[in-house]
Amino acid sequence: MTLSFLYPALITILSGFLLIYFGIRESMARRKYDVPLPKMSGDPGFERAHRVHANTMEQVLIFFPALWIFSYTVSPLWSAILGGVWIVGRLVYAHAYYVDEKKRGIGFGITALASYPLLIGSLIGIIMALIAKLSG
Repeated sequence: MTLSFLYPALITILSGFLLIYFGIRESMARRKYDVPLPKMSGDPGFERAHRVHANTMEQVLIFFPALWIFSYTVSPLWSAILGGVWIVGRLVYAHAYYVDEKKRGIGFGITALASYPLLIGSLIGIIMALIAKLSG
């Protein structure tokens, strides 16, 4: 692996730790609010912690492929920068959601500011690479 791909690799690992952290927060909320497995609802404090974790897992399904495709077809450095913004967005989202779910919009917006360029850039990068291959 070249040095430049270590940047998105670092973002990938940090995102994994973020998911673990959110899972721990959900587990702690489950105990705090006495929501035994397999129940998925109960005190709003637990439900907020659950939604932060679940929504982040949902977002990761889009984020990881876009991060790596963008890295390969556009720029590993810029994918890592956008990935760092994504992580910050998820932290802002989580902090706001834990307090009041209605305030999660700013964090979601920051996440989108990172996710959409990764997705669109990946698509453009793929198209450009295909055109280059087909015409060359």
